[in-house]
Amino acid sequence: METQTIIEAAFPWLTVMILVAALGALALAVIRPLRDYARFIALILSIGVLAIYVAALVNGFDLAQGAAVQLAETYSWIPSLGVSLAWGVSGVGAVMIALAVFLVPVVVLAGWHDMPAAKQGGYFAWILCLEAVMIALFAAQDVFLFYILFELMIVPMYFLIGRYGGKHARKAAMKFLLFSILGGLIMLVGVIGLLVVAPAGDTTFLIADLPGHLQQLQLGSSVQMLFFLSFFIGFAIKAPMWPLHTWLPDTAEEAPAGTSTLLVGVLDKLGTFGMVAICVPLFPEAARQAAPVIIVFALISIIWGALMAIASDNLMRLVAYTSLSHFGFMILGIFSGSSLALSGALLYMVAHGVATAALFLSVGFLGRRGESHLISRYGGWQRVTPVLAGTFLISGLATIALPGLSGFVPEFLVLMGTFRVNMLAAFVAAVGVVLAILYILVPYRRAFTGPKPDEPQVKDLDGREKFVMGVLIAAMLGLGLYPAPVLDSVNPVADSAAAVLAAQPDDALTPAGDATSEGMGK
Repeated sequence: METQTIIEAAFPWLTVMILVAALGALALAVIRPLRDYARFIALILSIGVLAIYVAALVNGFDLAQGAAVQLAETYSWIPSLGVSLAWGVSGVGAVMIALAVFLVPVVVLAGWHDMPAAKQGGYFAWILCLEAVMIALFAAQDVFLFYILFELMIVPMYFLIGRYGGKHARKAAMKFLLFSILGGLIMLVGVIGLLVVAPAGDTTFLIADLPGHLQQLQLGSSVQMLFFLSFFIGFAIKAPMWPLHTWLPDTAEEAPAGTSTLLVGVLDKLGTFGMVAICVPLFPEAARQAAPVIIVFALISIIWGALMAIASDNLMRLVAYTSLSHFGFMILGIFSGSSLALSGALLYMVAHGVATAALFLSVGFLGRRGESHLISRYGGWQRVTPVLAGTFLISGLATIALPGLSGFVPEFLVLMGTFRVNMLAAFVAAVGVVLAILYILVPYRRAFTGPKPDEPQVKDLDGREKFVMGVLIAAMLGLGLYPAPVLDSVNPVADSAAAVLAAQPDDALTPAGDATSEGMGK
């Protein structure tokens, strides 16, 4: 795999974004008078971070060089170990940061009245802290730095779940903590291993440099597989992938809707992001060897997640299980060896984030009105909350890949690309598409259709809530009707990674651009 091109930033855009969110969180945490205005401050700062990122993309990011590390900044940190504070984004990192900074102000606005006044300062401070960590994670270009941030991410999410969630939130937060720590400890083995095998005097943890160093060491296949698995298992827990997913439904059920939105919509993509950005380029031979087994687990995730969603009576758990199924599609696309499927998987990461955000938030709006997330508690609610019913339905249709909405293009690309290289896997995955119709339309029928319920007067979505859902629906339509900007950004990364996975062992050092690929537009 050829060395990544690094394009230095003319202005430290990424550092500024991280500092704005982090310092905002710190100010809310330590300056007590600011807590009375916490939600206003969080909204203003998150919109400011979004504006800074738009300026960074307009002034410093070239879609034609999506495989290059752009907006790059490097600062010395631990020179004796070759560790640096290195920021930068490839096409995939760019779109994932865009997803994060887009969803944070949406979540802040959606949760405007979620917390009592006494808890607003802490809640919105942790949201801003989480935003800073998310930006840093998707921008980290040093493996050691990425690992530190991967572990640091646990802290704000733990408190957002345990302190501000439902009746059993602490139990769910502890389960999330244990699984996350387990994944981090397994990954730590790989990080330490890289430090041990790195050549003396030439140590570097930069992701752009590590593939070349590891190739020079000519590690045996068993050693490379151990490295690969240490990273992959940590990412598979985060993704999540069956059978390492059991923390997800409990967490989604108990966490506030906004927290679940950021967790499943953005943070869990660290799993699939890490597979593409770290596992495949650093350990190509092991990735090729493990791909058939990983595809089997991905297919089980697709079917198992769909079946569990169909069986769920709790809407929050249902959305979590649908996400397990969707992550199966992403992982299938990544390890299929098809650049077409891999492009679809990377687009899927963004499309799923938007559609799942809309589903979680609409379920949250419903739960605040009906004081329950149980489907059996409802019935006929489209007669009293028609706008809410409509937004839930549109969001659900996006997740089951209705043409014109965000889920269609990525799912189609994953299936078509997989079909070209593995017809059986594509057929099994297609069964998941059929099951998806049931896990969205049946709950909609049960909760929203039927005679008008004998309930006290319930108000439909107010102006603020309509605006939130309108923004998300517009994003779903935009991704469904015009996904080209995202695809243009991620296609070079997909071509490079797919070339590595499709190569024969003797071709492992062939530059990605020289490999045959059936990617978009080829």
